[in-house]
Amino acid sequence: MFSSLASLQPRQLAAQVLNFALVLSTAFMLWKGLSVFTNSSSPIVVVLSGSMEPAFERGDLLFLWNRGLDTQVGEIVVYNVRGKDIPIVHRVIRRFGGGAAPLQLLTKGDNNAADDTELYARGQSYLDRQKDVVGSVVGFVPFVGYVTILLSEYPWLKTAMLGFMALTVVLQRE
Repeated sequence: MFSSLASLQPRQLAAQVLNFALVLSTAFMLWKGLSVFTNSSSPIVVVLSGSMEPAFERGDLLFLWNRGLDTQVGEIVVYNVRGKDIPIVHRVIRRFGGGAAPLQLLTKGDNNAADDTELYARGQSYLDRQKDVVGSVVGFVPFVGYVTILLSEYPWLKTAMLGFMALTVVLQRE
């Protein structure tokens, strides 16, 4: 395998490296374009826990939309807790304000006994729709996100997969 890499001319090697860079930059541009279209910093998320069962299972891939800011009770939203980087997928059970006043939401996981006030940032009783919510769920694909869960739980798998992808692109003959 490495002998074929060594046999590449410098120009061929540069072309393969540029092809790999093109694939990565295309994926990045698609992600950013989708972010702009949905008005969400993270237009696609993976369910990481069982707190929303039976509506969503661990590993489901969710598609978000953040253009309609008038979130209703019963809607499933994804939000970030201030100071933490893990998105939470839960259902809106109460809403306060709206119109001239800022819309505030109280959420709860379908499979949880209590609401999410314990999950919110210290001193925060409700979510601010404008600041905290990443988007509302508009669709999902079951279990596709398990790849992401595996990659985060087993970091060596991520390295192996990236290495395999890089070698495949570099060793590909035209």
